[in-house]
This record gives sequence, C-alpha cells and structure tokens, in this order.
Amino acid sequence: MTNELPEGWSFRPTRDEDAADLLALVHASDMTAVGFADFAPEDVAEALAGPYSTVAVTAAGAIAGWGYLENPGEAPRDFLEVYVHPEGGRPAMRPLLARMLAETERRARERGEGTVRAGAIPVEAYWIESLTAAGFDFVKQYARMQLDLPAPALDPVPGVTVRAVTEADMPEFFDVLDAAFRDTPDYQPTGYDRWRERFLDGHRVRLDEWFVAEVDGVMAGILQSSEQSEAVNEGWVKHLAVRAEFRKRGVGRALLAAAFARYLANGRVSAGLGVDLANPTEAIRLYTGVGMRAAYQANIYERPALPS
Repeated sequence: MTNELPEGWSFRPTRDEDAADLLALVHASDMTAVGFADFAPEDVAEALAGPYSTVAVTAAGAIAGWGYLENPGEAPRDFLEVYVHPEGGRPAMRPLLARMLAETERRARERGEGTVRAGAIPVEAYWIESLTAAGFDFVKQYARMQLDLPAPALDPVPGVTVRAVTEADMPEFFDVLDAAFRDTPDYQPTGYDRWRERFLDGHRVRLDEWFVAEVDGVMAGILQSSEQSEAVNEGWVKHLAVRAEFRKRGVGRALLAAAFARYLANGRVSAGLGVDLANPTEAIRLYTGVGMRAAYQANIYERPALPS
C-alpha cells in the first residue's frame, strides 16, 4: 500500500477543459460499480466550482483519477470524492485520497475544527479498504432511488395545491427548505445568498421543474429539481422539504406527483433522487410508496479532518 503515484505520474489542478474527460472517467467508474452512468455534465461543473479539485495524470498525460471536495458553504465538514479509471487507474486511488485528506486537514486548521466524509458503493472493496486504512468509520447508508416514467397514477391530495415556483417565491422557498432540513443531523446551513449562488444565479435552471405546495394559502412544502443533461434524460429531485406542521398530510406525495408529470412532459424517461436511510422523517417510505425503487445503496464513512 502506497500513497505515492507511480514513477512518471503527477498531480495537477483540474481545468475547465478537462470536463469531458472527467465525465467519461466518472461514467466508466459508475458502470463498473453500479452498472449505469450516474453523473451529468452539471455535476462536473459543480465539482469544478468547489473548494478543491485535482487530477492524477499518467506519464503520457492521460487522466487516471480525479479527486475533489464538496462543501456547500463554510461548514466544518467536507465531503471528498475520488474516482479512478477502472482500467489502469487504481494506482492513483490512495495517492488521491492522501492528497484530499491533506487538503481537508489544511482547511480544518484554518477553521479550528472539521470532519471529512466519503462515500462508497458496497462492492468497491479496495476503496472501502483504503478509507478504513485512512481512519474512516462507517456512519450510515444512502439509497439512490429511481422510477421509470410514466409513474404509477397517484390520487390527488385534498387540500394541497401544487404549482410551479416563481422568482418572487424564492426567499420563502429557501425558508421552507432551510426550516425543514434543520431537524436532520447532517444539514449544513448555507444562507439564502449562497444557496442562490449554488443553484440559481448563473446556472441553467428549468424552473418549470421546481414546485411549491400550498395548504390554505400557506407554502407548506417545496420540491427543487436539478438540471440533468439530455444524455442522462432523468428528472432529478435535489431537495424535497415539507414544513414540520404539514407533514403526514400528503404534501410530499403531491409534490412528487407534480414533478413526475412535468419530467414526463419534458421528455424525461425516469426520475431519481437520493435519500438518507437514517432520515428521522422516514422519507424512504414516501418514495417507495410512490413506486420508486433503490437502484443501489452507498455507504457513508467519516473521520476527523485533524489527526489526533
């Protein structure tokens, strides 16, 4: 086991012109791990705009692996991702992991605190072994849910009105999202301006795929979609949030029904989302109840960013 790249290989920062090669790398990794490509150009763009991104290149200059950090704001927890090409990229895995951990340690020292998380598909034995060797412990699992469109018919929810979001709704839309997720243990608040910067301003967004649900004229819930490329052709539910006082009244189901119908009208062939299986609201029951299934599960691991 070594944290050094093979002779002649090197690290370099990612560049915007790497985007196509990075997408191809992740797709190759996904096909090996889960059997289908689960990354879009928009995901690459978001990763490249994050706090840290680097690639390992072979002596011939080909990208063998990619590592990047995610952090929605200035939260004390970073999330690291490492992808290596299934054909010849494994020698870059542990060196990239070591490089990511060095960066998370630097960032944590600046903040005075910090933790770091990473994900792994259960079949990725070498990656899980690498994380364990680096001091990561298992925390929980997420499920990647999927539904082929058209969706099964869902009955209307009495008293709940769903409509597409408007620009004027955005501050309250964020307030509902922020309030709903604050009772989940992993939520890292960002503030309205940072949220807009991350998901709206300067991004290609289809607001006809974002929805608000109202009960007696009150915004009770929201659904935020993530733009997916034509190559992926999937409607993606980025956030679904319902105010605590309106839960268990069918608001989430009504929002999903509206989103599935819009995705189909926009030519999507499937709908997807990720769900924390430890979510205290038991969201998994909502998603299986509308016909979604788990395409795969991912383990989440965590360790302190600062060595003890």
